[in-house]
Amino acid sequence: MKTQKYKIPVSSLIVIYTKKNDILLLHRADKKGFWQSVTGSLEKEESPYEAARREVFEETGINPNQYKLQDWNLNYEYEIYSHWRHRYSPNIYKNTEHIFGLEVPKKIAIKISPREHLEYKWFNIKDAKDKVFSWTNRKALEKLCEIKSIVS
Repeated sequence: MKTQKYKIPVSSLIVIYTKKNDILLLHRADKKGFWQSVTGSLEKEESPYEAARREVFEETGINPNQYKLQDWNLNYEYEIYSHWRHRYSPNIYKNTEHIFGLEVPKKIAIKISPREHLEYKWFNIKDAKDKVFSWTNRKALEKLCEIKSIVS
């Protein structure tokens, strides 16, 4: 597969959660202290949904065919962090992130990609909202609270 020189400024973020509202977060390898839900940029000619399925498998080892991946029909545009702008074409400063949810029956073992993440942990919703570094990830967790009528 031929690699792209620059990332496409469109991504998918997938909140993985259990029936008991445990939230899976990953600790980024390239930025110590940055925790997030599964996320990744689209590849050439890939839809946000296809990217979400691919990223779930690549970042966790979870087979997305075993669970229902839900498109929450929600997206946010944000300014790309300066330390990651070199990954995008010159003069690209914004990214559009599409939000998805994936419910698993219980906390399951995750197989992280050590190139991308240092560790994973399951958090309750309140702690997850406090732990994630991006406002879009917090908004996605708030959406989960709305969908499941969780008071956090």
